Amino acid sequence: MNFKNSSAEKTTITRDTVVFEDKCGNIYEAIVAMSKRANQISTDLKEELTNKLQEFASSTDNLEEIFENREQIEISKFYEKLPKPVAMAMDQLMDDEIHIRKIEK
Repeated sequence: MNFKNSSAEKTTITRDTVVFEDKCGNIYEAIVAMSKRANQISTDLKEELTNKLQEFASSTDNLEEIFENREQIEISKFYEKLPKPVAMAMDQLMDDEIHIRKIEK
């Protein structure tokens, strides 16, 4: 998934729970679906960030290199400014990008 183009809100906004209930039939199922998707997004973001920061890792860094690595700081700031994984998951649920499978007992 391309997280850079996410249209999710970057701040907290009030949401109508009835809309979530309409999407899944049950507000609790919607919350569980968004929670699981948010965990997937969070894991993907963490892996992507870790891979990008691995390029800067070296065993012989001196103190000046650690504090003055501007490119590494810019990458970290970019990821801090992204919408939260929960907001992305809510946005995906509203856009019908999350497919929910119900297991019947």
